Amino acid sequence: MASTLTSAPTKDAPEHGTGKTFFGHPRGLATLFMTEMWERFSFYGMRALLVLYLTAAASQGGMGMAAATAVALYSVYNATVYLMSMPGGWLGDRVWGPRRTVAISASVIMVGHLLLATGVSALFFAGLVLIGVGSGLLKANISTMVGHLYDGPDDPRRDGGFTVFYMGINIGGFAAPLLIGWAGQQISWHLGFGLAALGMALGLLQFLIGTRHLAPRSGVVPNPLTRAERARALRVSLGGAAVLGVFYAAVVLADAFTIDWVLWPVSVAGLVLPTYYFARMRRDKDVTPEEKRKLGGFIWFFVAAAIFFMIFDQAGSTLNLFAEKSTSTDLLGTTFPTSWFQSVNPLWVMLLAPVLATLWVALGRRGRNPSTTTKFSMGLIGVGVSFGVMALALVAASGGDRVSPLWLIVIYLIQTLAELCLSPVGLSVTTKLAPAKYASQLMGVWFLAVTAGDCVFALLQLAIGDAASGTAGFALQGGAAVLAGLVFLGARRRVNALLGAVR
Repeated sequence: MASTLTSAPTKDAPEHGTGKTFFGHPRGLATLFMTEMWERFSFYGMRALLVLYLTAAASQGGMGMAAATAVALYSVYNATVYLMSMPGGWLGDRVWGPRRTVAISASVIMVGHLLLATGVSALFFAGLVLIGVGSGLLKANISTMVGHLYDGPDDPRRDGGFTVFYMGINIGGFAAPLLIGWAGQQISWHLGFGLAALGMALGLLQFLIGTRHLAPRSGVVPNPLTRAERARALRVSLGGAAVLGVFYAAVVLADAFTIDWVLWPVSVAGLVLPTYYFARMRRDKDVTPEEKRKLGGFIWFFVAAAIFFMIFDQAGSTLNLFAEKSTSTDLLGTTFPTSWFQSVNPLWVMLLAPVLATLWVALGRRGRNPSTTTKFSMGLIGVGVSFGVMALALVAASGGDRVSPLWLIVIYLIQTLAELCLSPVGLSVTTKLAPAKYASQLMGVWFLAVTAGDCVFALLQLAIGDAASGTAGFALQGGAAVLAGLVFLGARRRVNALLGAVR
């Protein structure tokens, strides 16, 4: 069981106010900031190319996949990345501890990107699997280690620390399409994937060098498995792998295998698993009644985040294809790669995150800082409005002419403001509401909100095809998000009552 950090100095407490700091925060934040920056560099660089590579004709070095299938595959792949954060959190809590889990996962991600760079189709999909597994293992644990740097949930620097950490994500996300996207589209798809592997290698090296600055708690297994539990986990894992192996072997031998045999099961699993984990935690006798009440409040945030990410994560799929097919890429007489549009959102984040972080602090000093529920409502309404603008952009492009890049720039501006109201705040509130026994695992559940949102859109894409990303599809999704935001805002007092002192 993990010990609780307090403001009193102990041998297990992280650095606070002594020695070097990182923008006024514990020095260990620099290690986690840089590690996440390089991991996101590799991930977002690959993501900027993925749908474009899948839909590019074979004569252009691509895979020639239909757009609807490529978008569904992208959504399911992205969902899988976050789906794997749940077992990643479990490994951090029960087997390796957060610090070792991050080191192992970074190595797996690096190998996955190397497989993408080979240019062999079978190895390409194997690489996607490894990146999905590795990213899931890393995400829940590195965010948990950020929380370990602070003196409990009431440390006034905590939200600011997560905002700084979020900046690392977006620095990597900004640079990746510019370098990896350019190399992939202008020189070779597989050179781009190779640069992603190099980025992850740098992130792993930096993490190994900087681990001494992390909180000692990050190297501890909070709730280690007993010998009997370890044996049972091994039997279940091997048994599940064997069943899946036999099932898919039978499908292949029957000459019935298509990509749908992967897309549909993963999409359904992305909706079922969060329900299972919430039920399991609420039934656990080691979870106190107070912690269970807070979990009830967390479910509201989870559903709101799922709706948000259903829309937000289409930046790399439907919006990327709109940029490729219907948006001008001429700037001052120079043509730039379509993938560069993927740098617009991170650029907006870097420009606006300090502004919003300063605003929250200033409002807090006056006792007027919006509650977490209000910020989430603002995020939902904002992302819904962005898809209303996207529907208008499709109308403007309906004549076959390429529209101004300002359409996408404005859409990403609105989405960024919405993201900054919801995503870093969601990371912070998750660490505040997590039961002691499930510190890393609840962070994994938070990332399952991304899985759920992506899976909903994948199912829509599989069921109705291109209509899901047409003018009416964008308008309906945007309207649903705005309505959900208004409902969440109306229920904020009820939700706040479940959170106790957490705001």
